[in-house]
Amino acid sequence: MIERIAEKILYGSRWLLAPIYLGLSLGLLVLGIKFFQEIIHVFPLILSTSETDLVLLILSLIDISLVGGLIVMVMLSGYENFVSSIDLDEGSEKLSWLGKMDAGSLKQKVAASIVAISSIHLLKAFMNADSIDNDKLMWYVIIHMTFVLSAIGMAYVDRMNHH
Repeated sequence: MIERIAEKILYGSRWLLAPIYLGLSLGLLVLGIKFFQEIIHVFPLILSTSETDLVLLILSLIDISLVGGLIVMVMLSGYENFVSSIDLDEGSEKLSWLGKMDAGSLKQKVAASIVAISSIHLLKAFMNADSIDNDKLMWYVIIHMTFVLSAIGMAYVDRMNHH
């Protein structure tokens, strides 16, 4: 009797994650606002902007889009894996990966996204290498390689678990 009640409470507590996933959608909204703020900011200066600055801006926009995709992936997949399945109306558009990504796959996708985001930050640092200390650049590379090795390690462990 007590065990059954405890199990129902524990199982029902998964719904405490739902507001967190809803909060991520607010984070996505804020990120979208920042994306368009950057575009509006550069548009009047487009003809006087140097090529390097324009490339850095585009890399920043790509960075924002990668973070946005990461938020969507975590929000939807996390909700579906840990809270409840997402029921869409018949004939409505459904993301191909929705319902197919388990917690291990989600971790791998998050790790790959972090590596991609880190790569963009590293590329931006190298494009501004003249104004950044060599020690700082070295730490950027070390941190990036830590992300890369962590992603490879997680993928390896996940692959071992599937065998």
